[in-house]
Amino acid sequence: MHDYDLLVVGSANADLVIGVERRPGPGETVLGSDLAVHPGGKGANQAVAAARLGARTALLARVGDDGHGRLLLDSLRTAGADTSGVLTGGAPTGVALITVDPSGDNSIVVSPGANARLTPEDVRAAAPLLASARVVSLQLEIPLETVAEVVRAAAGADGRPGPRVVLNPSPAAPLPGEVLAVCDPLVVNEHEARFLLGDDPAGGSAEPEEWAAALLARGPRSVVVTLGAQGALVADGGPAVRVPSLPVEAVDTTGAGDAFTGALGWRLGVGDDLETAVRYAVRVGAAAVTRAGAQQSFPTAEDVTRL
Repeated sequence: MHDYDLLVVGSANADLVIGVERRPGPGETVLGSDLAVHPGGKGANQAVAAARLGARTALLARVGDDGHGRLLLDSLRTAGADTSGVLTGGAPTGVALITVDPSGDNSIVVSPGANARLTPEDVRAAAPLLASARVVSLQLEIPLETVAEVVRAAAGADGRPGPRVVLNPSPAAPLPGEVLAVCDPLVVNEHEARFLLGDDPAGGSAEPEEWAAALLARGPRSVVVTLGAQGALVADGGPAVRVPSLPVEAVDTTGAGDAFTGALGWRLGVGDDLETAVRYAVRVGAAAVTRAGAQQSFPTAEDVTRL
């Protein structure tokens, strides 16, 4: 019996957001709006997104013993996520500094803080939590050695299968073969796909089908390429499938990829096949960009139905 549809292992940050007429160039200063502070971080975002949709969701993360940490815990609990795996202390809560221009595009700088102190030992101590989840979702705002430990735990023991692994390699970083081999799917945007492909000729292509095929050759069980307003592409060894998005007016793209991935992990956890899960996740991502902020912009299942 699984207690959770989705366990997210990842970061929890306070998002410090300023609206700007245009993002500054090197050495340039621009004036912006009043500072807004929101709960964020890719891990916490995915957990809140899934929980708001109705998923049985838990988060394994680390925050500081400070106001930003309490803000994150409050947001997670309000959404309905289980916070028993959220550890406290070791460093201040992580912070993301975000500028958003009038088109809704953003630039982000992250100070990891307590996220960098989520260790492989923490993962081993949380073994019962991992064993109780159908799907585990990972990102790279926590140490790569911790991600690798989750992957090893998800491989299962005593012949029992572990949870399915969804990985969004953001911020982009090289991935060891043992991590790539269990990704089902590996979820990448254009930047992440090109980074992982490196000097591979496919990385110079304009076609996401070529990125997905080249990435599949490196070992993941399936690949999903997110394409922003164009939707997403699904590749699992057969012909790649493009899933279109819905036409919406973007207000703020912050956290939209996290909403997509959280929804994807949940739908896989309740038994959807990959293409069906992606079709739902695309709608969730589209709904998320129609409101400002990250977690407070994430839709409920009713919002998605109305969209």
